[in-house]
Amino acid sequence: MPRLSARDLMTTEVVTVPPATPVLSIARLLADRGISAVPVLDGSGKLLGIVTEADLIRRLAGEADHPTSWLGSLFASAERDAARYARTHGATAADVMSTDIASVEPTTPAAEVAHMMEDRNIRRVLVVQDGRLLGLVSRADLLRALVAPTQQPMDLSDDRIRTAVIAAIRKQPWADTFYTLVDVKDGVVEINGFSRSTEVQRALRVLAENVPGVKSVEDRTTPMPAYLYAAG
Repeated sequence: MPRLSARDLMTTEVVTVPPATPVLSIARLLADRGISAVPVLDGSGKLLGIVTEADLIRRLAGEADHPTSWLGSLFASAERDAARYARTHGATAADVMSTDIASVEPTTPAAEVAHMMEDRNIRRVLVVQDGRLLGLVSRADLLRALVAPTQQPMDLSDDRIRTAVIAAIRKQPWADTFYTLVDVKDGVVEINGFSRSTEVQRALRVLAENVPGVKSVEDRTTPMPAYLYAAG
């Protein structure tokens, strides 16, 4: 993946709303613009929170809440229940917005942004600096990191490429360096030796393909004999 940052990927034209915006207006705004969230900014431009489709759905679901049972009240938290009530019955952006904002700095690498989205199962992250909103990176924006043109690889010698491939293999706990032999001819990596599994060999191929200077990878391994499995 190209070494892009959040600044390179972010959309700077972000639709925002002030905290006093009515919930119904936000719902219409999301529908009309075909977007799934709007950041909430105060009068000075400071980021306060974000209202997402999930927040609006939560509010709609809150209208159907039933009174807490006697047993449930024994384990209830007044603060938590009060916060939920405000968010599910509030009339403005300030009432229903999420303040636990997934945000990154403009220099955050694209890979870290992707990890955050995957770990938190979210669709976008806000790019913030000194409390100010600079932009937004969505899943669609991340795809640009995959298709962005990369720099042309340096014309490295076969020996340097082989050294780099072996060094990369040794960093991976799943790689079997004892039975894996690497050779390089005219930029083509040849992987010889014994193979423990197709998954490991596929990962080795991908690893080698990502080493600068590698033109292609040829897997010439054979299945590991049973006696070697027993020895291991």
